Amino acid sequence: MITASPPQTPLQLAGNGTPRALRCRVLQSPLAGVSDRIFRGLVRRWAPDALLFTEMVNATSLELGFGLEKVEELASEAGPIGVQLFDHRPAAMAEAARRAEAAGAFLIDINMGCPVKKIAKKGGGSGLIREPELAARIVDTVAAAVRIPVTVKTRLGWCGSDLAPVAWCQQLESAGAQLLTLHGRSREQGFKGRADWAAIAAVKAALTIPVIANGDVNSPEDALRCLAETGADGVMVGRGTMGAPWLVGQLDAALAGQPVPPTPSPAEKLALAAEQLRALVAAKGDHGLLIARKHMSWTCNGFAGAPQLRHALMRAPTPAEALELLDRAAGQLGKCGAAVQA
Repeated sequence: MITASPPQTPLQLAGNGTPRALRCRVLQSPLAGVSDRIFRGLVRRWAPDALLFTEMVNATSLELGFGLEKVEELASEAGPIGVQLFDHRPAAMAEAARRAEAAGAFLIDINMGCPVKKIAKKGGGSGLIREPELAARIVDTVAAAVRIPVTVKTRLGWCGSDLAPVAWCQQLESAGAQLLTLHGRSREQGFKGRADWAAIAAVKAALTIPVIANGDVNSPEDALRCLAETGADGVMVGRGTMGAPWLVGQLDAALAGQPVPPTPSPAEKLALAAEQLRALVAAKGDHGLLIARKHMSWTCNGFAGAPQLRHALMRAPTPAEALELLDRAAGQLGKCGAAVQA
């Protein structure tokens, strides 16, 4: 069994006059349509010190007045929250970074890893891997525009035939990135196949800035093994937290050598799903139900009757009916528990 090393000192990021310290070595990845303010609030219950992120923000859209709420709501939240930006225009990225800094961003992260075609084909996300000089110019321009640290999230390369992750990541470091999160897959892989932790280890050995490992970290055991194999300074977890906002806290406890918080019981999962639904409806009106459906489908699992419940929840026409389904399921769990005890 791999055990945690003694608790490490916080990661220090100097910034450009405004230093930051990361006390938690587990980061929550930005997730489009998932990591909104309400979801981040749930993650915070288990991971008060973790660096969380807004959903990915398009610098051009922000310039046009769209997506402002993703940035402006930062002031009302506790704990460190970064803003992840994407675009292919250095000036637009710099202006978006200044807005995010003014709104209270803990740091600015530049997305150079998103594999989605509609983003990459416009030169954003992983599209910048194919334009390393532009990528370096964006990092340099953004780093000069703000006082807080600027970091980058990227991948090993574009495809298997041209991977050169060490040289690529060294270029980002030289341009001014103060921390690098590296997903151990190419853009071509997307989220398929196994993450190449050995490649992350090679990058970590070649860089002087902190490196965060990303990819195939879905449990405390994965996190411990990943750090042992890569030598990375921390891990970032993404899709594994969908429906499991407690995972970041579980990983943090494991890396710190502390008791790992238990996964919520079925009844607690149902209560969490109902709470999230209510919060989304309060914030978004009836549209909150549409957003909540995916969260409920992820959270409501691992207990008798869960598939049938998810099927019904996806078809509930109103928030009230969805809440009634969750309440009824909780009642059924209570009856089962009483029967077992009897």
